[in-house]
Amino acid sequence: KVESYLQMNWGSSQLDADLELLRDQATQDAKANLRGFVPIPGPGAPRDQLLAAVVKNVRWQIDNNRKTKALKQLQGHLWKAAYQSGEVQGQVFTDVAPAIKQWVAAGMRVFIYSSGSRQAQRLLFRHTTAGDLTSLLSGYFDTNIGAKVESASYKQILETVGEENPEQVLFATDMHGEAVAAQEAGMDVVIMRRPGNGDLPPTC
Repeated sequence: KVESYLQMNWGSSQLDADLELLRDQATQDAKANLRGFVPIPGPGAPRDQLLAAVVKNVRWQIDNNRKTKALKQLQGHLWKAAYQSGEVQGQVFTDVAPAIKQWVAAGMRVFIYSSGSRQAQRLLFRHTTAGDLTSLLSGYFDTNIGAKVESASYKQILETVGEENPEQVLFATDMHGEAVAAQEAGMDVVIMRRPGNGDLPPTC
């Protein structure tokens, strides 16, 4: 998908900016002598050579689970195009939309906290298999507020949403480490058991 996106958007100012960030990151990686890093030639290089290098660099970053600004920016634009074209939809379990609607109707606020960027979260919930759910959500948090396994992150969320009584907040997750961190911050917690989830401790 990366290669087809690059080909379709080649020459656009948005993609040019993305490529410049990737090139700068590749230069930093070269200086750091990162194992397996993929150099990206300058803008004057032949198109096929440049395109192949960018695809290889992006795949290397993804394979190494890197979270660089350059990669996130390109991925954000790629996902946006895929969602808007209808090629991709956000997959949600069938009970998610009814539950959120019920909570909102009861006067509750619903927030999302994800390792994905806030932009990515908005795109996903705007284009889900259950329709556009963004009007039901009060806000989004990503790891800019802190790691999901650190209690300080949840305390910061409480402060941001203006909730002085953490026990009034229910945090739903499928990750034990996140549940522990939220509980340490005073939140009530529920662990969701879903198909494909990782293993949980026997006590869960």
